Amino acid sequence: MPRYRLTIEYDGTGYSGWQTQKNARSVQGTLIRAAEQLFGGAVDVQGAGRTDAGVHALAQVAHLEAAETLAPRKILQGLNDRLPSNINVLGVEKAEARFHARHHALARTYLYLVSTRRTAFGKRYVWWVRDALNVEKMRAACRLFEGFHDFASFADRRLDREASTRVKIDRMEVIPSGSLIILRVTGSHFLWKMVRRIAGVLVEAGSGGLAPADVGTMLRQFSNAPAKLTAPPSGLFLAQVLYEGDREDLRLPFLLAGDRDGGIGMTGLSSPGARLERRVVRKSLPERRQHRKG
Repeated sequence: MPRYRLTIEYDGTGYSGWQTQKNARSVQGTLIRAAEQLFGGAVDVQGAGRTDAGVHALAQVAHLEAAETLAPRKILQGLNDRLPSNINVLGVEKAEARFHARHHALARTYLYLVSTRRTAFGKRYVWWVRDALNVEKMRAACRLFEGFHDFASFADRRLDREASTRVKIDRMEVIPSGSLIILRVTGSHFLWKMVRRIAGVLVEAGSGGLAPADVGTMLRQFSNAPAKLTAPPSGLFLAQVLYEGDREDLRLPFLLAGDRDGGIGMTGLSSPGARLERRVVRKSLPERRQHRKG
């Protein structure tokens, strides 16, 4: 059966998450219903990341399998005509028959947006923190997460109880941008609530409630502290899913960003502090197999 690769953006507010659930409104379920209407029969849609309730996506990747062959542009238009306004298919392309959006992904990038001021417009997409935050303290704590670590303290184990809690973080940054502080993290995969708990711990470090040494202890031995500091889902975005040969897109595409006057507006450009070199994602087959789970 023909298989297609979809790139999707969505506002996760009001959804139970990506994954289809009984008696709940999910992004995956909404996409499946739209695709079944378009193709006139059963389809399979699988995503690269299982975003939680209230979490957004700038570029979720999914594969769509259907019995009928349609031109990618027709699928793009047909799906968007049938989807609600808070889900938008950005691109459709033909994929190899064995392409799997989740299993073939080598890395994922998430953004978490913290607002340093109250906003009437961005509260669905940021976490407003009243306390003054020291960016350098956040960066000092941030650096400790890079590399292979056991993130048992940062995972909610009610799902995937048997999954390994060891995760490789390739890159983590704290980027000030006007009235926003942006956390950007790229890793092999992420555990349930892991990024939100990292964000909460970094904010606590920025406010002076934690020292870098405390963060290091959380990575060496189990602690309940990150669970108590879990950041709300509103500020979290799945920004990019990376496959063999892909280039990292290090811009902040069309999302809330702080302006020079301390306000919050929409932009499609990265701030000067957010610019980094692009790199092509390439990993050996053994590494790819090691990172598939999760």
